[in-house]
Amino acid sequence: MKKVHLHEKRAAHLALTAIAGAVLVGCGGGSVVSNDLPQGVTQRTVTTYSATAVGSGTTAATQDLLTAGLGRTGLGAAAAPAPADPLNPTALELRRNAIFSNYRGILDPTANGGYGRLYGPNITAAGVVTAGEGLIPGREYVATLDDGTGRKQVVMAVQVPDSFDKTKPCLVVGPSSGSRGVYGAIGTAGEWGLKNGCAVALTDTGKGIGLYDMTDDTVNKVDGTRATRAAAGALNIFAANITDAARTAYNTLFPNRLAIKHMHSQLNPEKDWGNDTLLAAKYGLYVINDRFGSLDNPAPFSSGNTTIIAASVSNGGTAIIRAVEQDTDGLIDGVVAGEPNVQPSTRSGYGVQVGGVAVSNPGRAMVDYTTYGNIYQPCAALAPAAALTESSIYNYIGLVGMTARATERCTSLAAKGLVSGADTAARAQDALNKLRAYGWTADNDTMHNAHYALGNGPILAAMYPVAYGRFSVTDNVCNTSLAQVDAAGAPVAVTPATKAQSFAVANGTSNGTPANVVYNDSVGGARSWQLAKSPSTGTADFGLDNALCQRALVTGVDSVTGAALTAASTPTLAQSTAVRAGMAEVLFNGNLRSKPTLIVAGRSDALIPVNHAARAYVAYNRAVEGASTKVRYVEVANGQHFDGFLNFSGFDTRFVPLHVYFVQAMDAMYAHLKSGTALPDSQVVRTTPRGGTPGAAPAISASNVPAFVATLDTGAVTAQHSMGLVSVNTLQSC
Repeated sequence: MKKVHLHEKRAAHLALTAIAGAVLVGCGGGSVVSNDLPQGVTQRTVTTYSATAVGSGTTAATQDLLTAGLGRTGLGAAAAPAPADPLNPTALELRRNAIFSNYRGILDPTANGGYGRLYGPNITAAGVVTAGEGLIPGREYVATLDDGTGRKQVVMAVQVPDSFDKTKPCLVVGPSSGSRGVYGAIGTAGEWGLKNGCAVALTDTGKGIGLYDMTDDTVNKVDGTRATRAAAGALNIFAANITDAARTAYNTLFPNRLAIKHMHSQLNPEKDWGNDTLLAAKYGLYVINDRFGSLDNPAPFSSGNTTIIAASVSNGGTAIIRAVEQDTDGLIDGVVAGEPNVQPSTRSGYGVQVGGVAVSNPGRAMVDYTTYGNIYQPCAALAPAAALTESSIYNYIGLVGMTARATERCTSLAAKGLVSGADTAARAQDALNKLRAYGWTADNDTMHNAHYALGNGPILAAMYPVAYGRFSVTDNVCNTSLAQVDAAGAPVAVTPATKAQSFAVANGTSNGTPANVVYNDSVGGARSWQLAKSPSTGTADFGLDNALCQRALVTGVDSVTGAALTAASTPTLAQSTAVRAGMAEVLFNGNLRSKPTLIVAGRSDALIPVNHAARAYVAYNRAVEGASTKVRYVEVANGQHFDGFLNFSGFDTRFVPLHVYFVQAMDAMYAHLKSGTALPDSQVVRTTPRGGTPGAAPAISASNVPAFVATLDTGAVTAQHSMGLVSVNTLQSC
């Protein structure tokens, strides 16, 4: 079985080694290739999910790989099935509902948004819409990866569909998006791979649903069920690295607090996302050899004869790009990255132009622009150019009565000299101008409202500096902690059913299910960020003091005065130094080793602005690789970061699903690798939003989301990524 590629293969290397295992010498002097688990990997379970029709999902026989037995109809339902005992859900119930929440967390599950018509389990690999439910039976292997400390615990799940074609072997590696658990790429890389008869290697890359309750020392196990740290043992996904004495002392001062893995592991997991993804690929090869190998040929599949595509979105896209930069073994053949968070290791030597005008300072780090935006976004949302009057989730500040607090944020900023203007409108416009100057575009003006008020800024500004600085949960960096909260925003004990079902409902961040960002120093007592009062202002301004502190962790200077941090400042210089050291660990070198790569991003992405991520990285890659690069960039007009938001009122009228283009990119990459079809040219895809009334947008059609073209008209691109420059105006519209 020889894999057909346009690019050269590693024949000499593969003649000597096999990724899947070691060479063993037989008694007759010959040799066979054994099939060995990659170093550090421990296999936990092997389960056959054999369902071909919708069922209860309470047994393995009533679940499948893609939909956990729910099918197209169940994944599109308003709610997941309730566990028989909400306080003690079974591992199978948790798997079923985790697939439900992860699928819907990254895709719009509504028919008007395109589910079941443009994408979904019932759409065949060839794009044919069927009336079926789309179940895909097969085997799932679950394993963990540890670095020897017992603390890392990367969870991997390799799915092998019954449709796997041994004559055309393929493996899709899908690290999770965001901070999600092991099923965080099930709706993207997972669905495409399974539909195409490929094995799929999913991994949480050291993030995942590791919810640790400081009160009772309970954790999530690998299968999602809850237990005490001691009872979970080696199956513990995450527990804070503290003694019982330290935990007791902390609980006395800060009761009812929580810790989450991505934020509190003290390992800076992001630095290992690339290596974790590569090990998931190696484990995937092990699994398909285990499934189909024989005594005479225990390892028939290797990177030399198996098409391996790394594909995912958001932080999953980040992980696969990092993996390819580190892929010295030549494991990965092709890359599809949607809206990746990728910051070049330098901000010089490349450039971005829009309409012939250079973009100033592209390529900032996510934690840099996020902590900056977290200061100004709620005020900027009130600017005349950004103000909204509609009643919609897109106008979340107005919808839930946050306008007075946003006004207070403007007032507090002005009092500290951080914005200018005689009234709120002028101050808000100044804040908006600052955001534009920092890399957001006019496409993002009205998006600052919901992006802040739904918690993106406060959540990421709290999580990432702590993760980069490797701080303990007990450090309360910037007087910030995590907890479930009551209606007044005060920390309370976690609801038992929510905690028991956390593996199925949480997404690994502090988004309120159940962990919320809490400011411990709020006037009147600890409060969630939405209701916090800053000590320096005494007003309900969304805890400006805490936001300024988080910003200082990134910059190393006081966010108001500009003075250098010291050992006595808040935060301290040592804390900022630790954060900046962690930031340096996650930068990218821009060398994709001439691997075929498709990067897809939405022009309206306000979470990961294209000037700092996709556009900047494509330009940087060209500066590094020059003419040898095989990167193609597809920018989608009216695309934003969260397809899962597209069923929200106001989002539905304005934006189109990026997932449509992720699928197209996967199809194009597969055709390139298997048949030699040319990759599509870099381009801007001009889409048409659905319009209509917020919350009641008309049904999307194919005309709203035209396919990108394979080849642009002759001469349409005059300077495609020319030597370190991305010129967006030269990317031909479809």
